[in-house]
Amino acid sequence: MATDNGTGQGDHGTHSGVGRGAARESGHGPDVRVLRPDEWDEWYDNLLRAFGGVPEALGERELWKTLTETDRSIGAWDGDVCVGTAGAFSFRLTVPGGASVPAAGVTMVGVAATHRRRGVLRSMMRRQLDDVREWGWPLAVLTASEPAIYGRFGYAAATYCVNVEVDTARVRLSVPPGTDDVRLRYAAPADVLDACEAVYARRVPVRPGMLARMPGWKRAAVVDPESRRQGASPLQCVVAERGGEVVGYARFRVKPEWETAGPKGEVLLQDTEALDAAAHAALWRFLFEIDLTSTLSAQGRPLDEPWMSMVSDIRRCGLRVRDSLFVRLVDVGAALEARTYQAPVDVVFEVEDDFCPWNAGRWRLVGDAKGSSCARTTDPADLALSVRELGAAYLGGVSLASLAAAGRVRELRRGALTEAAVAFGSPVAPWLPHGF
Repeated sequence: MATDNGTGQGDHGTHSGVGRGAARESGHGPDVRVLRPDEWDEWYDNLLRAFGGVPEALGERELWKTLTETDRSIGAWDGDVCVGTAGAFSFRLTVPGGASVPAAGVTMVGVAATHRRRGVLRSMMRRQLDDVREWGWPLAVLTASEPAIYGRFGYAAATYCVNVEVDTARVRLSVPPGTDDVRLRYAAPADVLDACEAVYARRVPVRPGMLARMPGWKRAAVVDPESRRQGASPLQCVVAERGGEVVGYARFRVKPEWETAGPKGEVLLQDTEALDAAAHAALWRFLFEIDLTSTLSAQGRPLDEPWMSMVSDIRRCGLRVRDSLFVRLVDVGAALEARTYQAPVDVVFEVEDDFCPWNAGRWRLVGDAKGSSCARTTDPADLALSVRELGAAYLGGVSLASLAAAGRVRELRRGALTEAAVAFGSPVAPWLPHGF
């Protein structure tokens, strides 16, 4: 089951979001409490039902049972019946400047259709954010099945991604020098998992929004149930090597298709990482040129991925942009101090936060590329906004200036908007590499 309730544009099999009917509630909900390990199966079955009731393959279910942190998960119980679920993973998120910041990966959120409009979701979100604050984590993040749900709890889309469908029969790549020096070889995905994870780990500090792989998570990359294949092959892997070192990898499936004129197969890219331009180009050229195929499909790729600057015809790449990671600042001061700023900034924010009132009020941010500080102040405000706008701009992918143009940020001191918008930016687009 994917984050997007079956749209096929989600993550690698984790869950975040609620059913449509849970978007509106009122009144008091059932008892909300921390999940006990012996309650996991009933709790998870309730989640599956909220997402349509389609059972998962045994391997997937076992994986999520292993990864679930029961002491950071909560359930809503009506008597002895589970009617609501919400979990949190202990993640570390890369922020602008390269720091790895503790973040609660909000996940597995679902409310039984029998308990709509009873305040179940609000009660779980209230308990969860109080817990995250108590843990001392400045951020909570999620991917949403329905984006409209989470704004009222202070979350905002902070990263975007692109889904692509490249006509590889017509599009060619212009590759950089050194591409032909990269050696590619097939390998069983599980056999080279550690080498691929080492490449991934080196990429994490480079781009805001990336998640450090926590213990147990690497297995999620190679779980390969029939339900994920969409009629395609089992998962395949190619590694890129130079001087005997693995410098990149691509994991993918091939979906054969034939028509009267000949083969018309499709390459379905699951994930790929590379340490340098030549390795990146070698892997993407390989994917473009797999025999008997004419389409390369990939979901959730970075907005500024280098191959897009190498193609002969970007119009034939079928680019479709969509939201990805939603960010919630649980502790405004600690969150803004955790990152650096690409230009000097000294501004006072007037922050509105109805759901987490401890964040409301004025905060003075002083920072540059070397570090920052953010503390309470009584000085006059320079910019007025809600915690949602700070969350949207936090990773550098959404401009405070564009939010101001939409009427969501008010400039109270002339010049403060430009100063803050430039400082909050990122030289590379933030990106969430995998779902949860």
